[in-house]
Amino acid sequence: MESNSEAPASENNIFPKRELRKYKSKLIMRIKNQFDLTSNVAIVTGASKGIGESIVRGLCEHGAKVIVSSRNQEAVDAVAQGLKDDGYEATGIACHVGREDQLQNLVDKTVEIYGGVDILVNNAATNPTFAPMTQATGELFDKIMNVNVKACMILANMCYKSMKSRGGGSIINIASVEGLHPSFGLGMYSVSKAAVIMLTKNMAKEWGKAGIRANAICPGLIQTKFSSALWKNEEIFNEFVKELPAGRMAQPDEMAGLAVFLASNASSYSTGGVFVADGGHLVK
Repeated sequence: MESNSEAPASENNIFPKRELRKYKSKLIMRIKNQFDLTSNVAIVTGASKGIGESIVRGLCEHGAKVIVSSRNQEAVDAVAQGLKDDGYEATGIACHVGREDQLQNLVDKTVEIYGGVDILVNNAATNPTFAPMTQATGELFDKIMNVNVKACMILANMCYKSMKSRGGGSIINIASVEGLHPSFGLGMYSVSKAAVIMLTKNMAKEWGKAGIRANAICPGLIQTKFSSALWKNEEIFNEFVKELPAGRMAQPDEMAGLAVFLASNASSYSTGGVFVADGGHLVK
């Protein structure tokens, strides 16, 4: 809502009661309305489960039309159908982010279906090993960097033209606290997430004049299938949680609110930011 909005006109400058109520409501809701994503189109990768699925639901609940993307068509269709059943607008498009042709198809189909892209959430990631750096190979390094970093760059570049033509947009890259502070056994993953953070800052710096914002979210330990190697190991998990200020790991839905904030006008002055949601892991 514009800050200089004029009151609705009527004969003798007297508000009809209905219009006056609507006008006052707009004034009262001037902050809440900044979170409204109606008319926005979002692409979320890695969205069939975990953090991605929660972010999809959060964006839909705030009015966005969302492309649910992951490698398996049946999986994304199931998530999209669940959202449609709840009255939201969502479409499932399968995409392996490590394949550039599939990334292009994802963007092309999104534009074809909804007319453009306003929000991109790069959430898809991989970490095929939990082992010391000495066990890392060049093949492993390439696989992790291709999915976790290269795909984020390519997909954002593909969305740039549409976002710019629509007056701007928001790119949200899901990084990790591992990109800020490494842990044993996650060396290559940490390297990739540190790269995602710097990629985000460069996007913000280069694309700000086009009205495109870029921010990174760094989750801590979230109870998802992706992180199960950590929280299913009772010894490692108990030791980790014992030192954690929050005293527990998080659920995927606890990441969705931050993504909605960064996707919406509520964060219109936020770009190049690194937003940590880790239960105090970095301050323990």
